[in-house]
Amino acid sequence: MPYGKYYLELNVPIRNVWSFVSDVNNLAPLIPGYVNHEIQSNTRSVWQAKGEVGFVQKEIRMQLDITGIQEPERISFTVTGLNENFSGDGYFKAKKVHDRKTVMTGCLQVTAKGWTGAVLNPVLKQLVPKTTERFTKAVADSIADREPAIT
Repeated sequence: MPYGKYYLELNVPIRNVWSFVSDVNNLAPLIPGYVNHEIQSNTRSVWQAKGEVGFVQKEIRMQLDITGIQEPERISFTVTGLNENFSGDGYFKAKKVHDRKTVMTGCLQVTAKGWTGAVLNPVLKQLVPKTTERFTKAVADSIADREPAIT
């Protein structure tokens, strides 16, 4: 299963990290290729993004379901392709280092299914780790921009 995990240290309290990552409206616009998103319930949203898979430009619609919340440390989710045959899961995790420092981890696993899965999964093995890193860095930058670092 194509998998990506990336972590970094933020000079902000864990409560600031949690406040940001627990709101889908903060996260969705940060995905690479973001087009739009729609909140359907407290735990479900639909995200739309454009991106390249190999040489092919695709617009992807995916459903994101929040599957677990452990405030202020972890929010877990699943993703399901609505116009493409894929599924996966992931999480954002925060670990308090001390009152003004938090380690944040972003993780994502995605698998293409069906007859295209055999072709797409090797591409996704390269793409998912890079996308996870870009997304996690974008989230961290947005948290830092909102709540200036405490030194």
